[in-house]
Amino acid sequence: MFSEMSEIKIVSHLPKLFSFFQTTSSALKGAIQLGITHTIGSLSQKPERDVLLQDFEVVESIFFPCEGSNLTPAHHYGDFRFKTYAPMAFRYFREMFGIRPDDYMYSLCNESPIELSNSGASGSLFYVSRDDEYIIKTVQHKEAEFLQKLLPGYFMNLNQNKRTLLPKFYGLYCVQSAGKNIRIAVMNNLLPSAVRMHLKYDLKGSTYKRRASAKEREKAVPTYKDLDFIQDMPEGLSLDADKYNALCKTLQRDCLLLQSFKIMDYSLLVGIHNVDLACQEQANEEAGAGAKGQVQKALYSTAIEAIQAEVGHMGSMETEDRTGGIPARNSKGERLLVYIGIIDILQSYRLAKRLEHSWKALVHDGDTVSVHRPGFYAERFQKFMCNTVFRRNALKTSPSKKRRAGAGPVKRAAGSGPSLMTQASSSSTAQTGRPDLLPDTIPQRNPVASTVETAISSLGSPRFLPASRLQPNTRGESSNKQNEEDSTPKG
Repeated sequence: MFSEMSEIKIVSHLPKLFSFFQTTSSALKGAIQLGITHTIGSLSQKPERDVLLQDFEVVESIFFPCEGSNLTPAHHYGDFRFKTYAPMAFRYFREMFGIRPDDYMYSLCNESPIELSNSGASGSLFYVSRDDEYIIKTVQHKEAEFLQKLLPGYFMNLNQNKRTLLPKFYGLYCVQSAGKNIRIAVMNNLLPSAVRMHLKYDLKGSTYKRRASAKEREKAVPTYKDLDFIQDMPEGLSLDADKYNALCKTLQRDCLLLQSFKIMDYSLLVGIHNVDLACQEQANEEAGAGAKGQVQKALYSTAIEAIQAEVGHMGSMETEDRTGGIPARNSKGERLLVYIGIIDILQSYRLAKRLEHSWKALVHDGDTVSVHRPGFYAERFQKFMCNTVFRRNALKTSPSKKRRAGAGPVKRAAGSGPSLMTQASSSSTAQTGRPDLLPDTIPQRNPVASTVETAISSLGSPRFLPASRLQPNTRGESSNKQNEEDSTPKG
């Protein structure tokens, strides 16, 4: 009840907040484009240097009158002021992800961004750039302040680990007009528009009122919640062992960082593209062709790049998909591409959230509500994602592993080398007929069986021995050494 009243209060103020844009949101988009164009141009004139601690607190401001000025062009959006938060720090963030200034400005300012119809629970507006690269989201005043405080720790985390499922912030701005402030954040786009999402989930790991509303279900692609996922996919999404381990490790690392900043109430956005279903739908043929040609420019911005420690070119993966989806399968065995990312991380466990948790805990089980202390929230979040949403596909290994596991030992057993010497020594001792050279254990051994056992045992622990380090020759040599030791006569 407390959260519902707060959401109603927030949404009721939105019409007043955007009242100075009387016609459409095109005025807001035009003001954003003018401001970003100016701030990127001014940054290009500043020399590159290391980021200093005071850079995170800098706020640059420029006034845009309708008639124009020496620094700004004339426009028809009304007088407004544009503020840029921590410009030097965000420039470093963009360079870290391989985003050039001209590409960033071209993506956001060359064409008007597209407004998304599905706004957030707080009533935030969402825009996506025409090239499907960036999301522009309006944020509240408290969220913008919290992001500013988070920037130094966010900077340190990105320096240590660029592969993360956390949102990647590329800029924080504010449009000020008629006494109103609209703060916007530019982030990476998690769900590419060129790929049709057959299912979409917003998962928190809680079960209290975590079901999509009737109004939400009427949408073309509803955003379902935790209880809907448990009902629709009780067996979860099956991933290969290496991808499952990498995903859980990334979630654990990200949740530990969020817990250290006392952040809670975040979600995992999951978009599912059914490859087999898309092949059957003729209407999606053109969209599928566009998806293969569309590749995001920013580094580490796709789901598959965010979880894997070592990733080559996108075309080298098992699937021909180039949009960065994680290959998975459902309970029916259908091929899926999963797009994931952690969203809504600008909620700290402040006094209002503590009161909200206390109120909900009185009327319901406190451990099932979404608002909870950061430590418990992170542990419940990881457990739900790694045990309920995603499952390890232990029965089937990837085809590349099967080829590597089968090619090495067979080749060594059939060719010349230590394997032939082992076989020759065991056969010669068998023909001698001497009892002291024939222990009971030697006739039970089979060189081919031992190599297969060695390959299976090495594949059974991908967490400690990555697949990229498994070489056929090393497995063949280790198995042959074992055979030679077993076949050596014991005096």
